[in-house]
Formats: sequence, C-alpha cells, structure tokens
Amino acid sequence: MKTVMIFTDGACSGNPGPGGWCAILRYNQNEKILSGGEENTTNNRMELCAVLYALSALKESCNVVLTSDSRYVIDSITKGWVYSWQKKGWKKSDGKPALNVDLWQPLLEQLKRHEVKFNWIKGHAGHAENEMCDKIAVQESLKFKK
Repeated sequence: MKTVMIFTDGACSGNPGPGGWCAILRYNQNEKILSGGEENTTNNRMELCAVLYALSALKESCNVVLTSDSRYVIDSITKGWVYSWQKKGWKKSDGKPALNVDLWQPLLEQLKRHEVKFNWIKGHAGHAENEMCDKIAVQESLKFKK
C-alpha cells in the first residue's frame, strides 16, 4: 500500500462566517493541493472538509499520515467520540445532537478505506505545510467575504 502524507487546515472569519480549507497531499515527489470554502460556515466544518476531501481524493486505499492542528477532528476520531456519537444515533454524551453529521458520515466511510495515522501539531507554530495550508484556507475564505 502506498504511504501518503496529508497536511490540512481550515479557517473561518466570524465562526460562523466565510470559511476556507486546504489540504496538501504528498506521495514521494508528487504533491497536490486541494482547497475550497463556503460562505457561511464554522472553523470545525472547514477542518473536517479538508480531511474529508483529501482522503476522498485518493484513488486507492493508502496508508496515510495525516497532520492537522485541529483537536476537534483528531480527538473526535482517536479518542472514539465520533464512533460513540454514531452508535447513539448521532447524539453526544449529554444527549444533544452531534454537529457536522453530514461531514462525519462520509469521513467515517473514508476512514474504512484507508489506514490513517493522525498527527496533531500546534497551529501557527512555524510548521511549513501547516502555515501553507492556513494561508490558502484564509485566501479561500476571503472569496466569500462581503
């Protein structure tokens, strides 16, 4: 199985407000940058979009090392929260509805396709790919600023 490095970030101005996301996919010497945004969204949704669209872009099952500064995304998966929400009919432990189910459901399908190792890094701390993703995500969000 191929090993792909993925770096992601999301940005939002206002939260909710205009947002953007970016993912850098790297396999050997090949690199692809994906990005997009929405007019009215949240930072967590943009973080999820970056991961979802990056994994969806892979044409075959891969070993993935995914680096993100999003505790929401990484902890929800690695600590099993999202699987608990799913098991409880997309309800959190306090009984309130889980957020972003429309993104979590397809993301969980992608996680079945790939072997993903999650790597959390501190945002805005000089990590080259994270800084690049942040810059592109912010540029995407500005396309929706009024």
